[in-house]
Amino acid sequence: MKFCTSLLVLVMLSPNVVLADHRKGHVDVTVPALSKMGATGQRAFNETCAKCHGENGTGTMKGPPLVHPIYNPGHHNDKSIYNAMRNGVRQHHWPYGDMPKQTSVGFMESTAIVKFIREMQEANGIVYQQHR
Repeated sequence: MKFCTSLLVLVMLSPNVVLADHRKGHVDVTVPALSKMGATGQRAFNETCAKCHGENGTGTMKGPPLVHPIYNPGHHNDKSIYNAMRNGVRQHHWPYGDMPKQTSVGFMESTAIVKFIREMQEANGIVYQQHR
């Protein structure tokens, strides 16, 4: 028990660990009027990414919401989102396991998906915050 408590304290004090939270695998979002590229990205996102990240990036019990402050451009820049789609990413903020690479998403689709994610974030008050 002492080991578990010590481990929990260490995790909570570590600057590299974020204990993210959202209600029952879902956050509520406002879907704005999207740019042409954002609308293209929305369609590609909802066809490819929504099965884990939820329609419009709201999250599910399989994957985190992308309309979340953790993914603000100061913490996860556009390149990190491209890299996650292209190469996959190891679990680091959430308890869902590793994200596999998305081989069916091409460069143009990924560009539109990033645009969509950023437009959704901005419409929901998620803006650039310098990462500490």
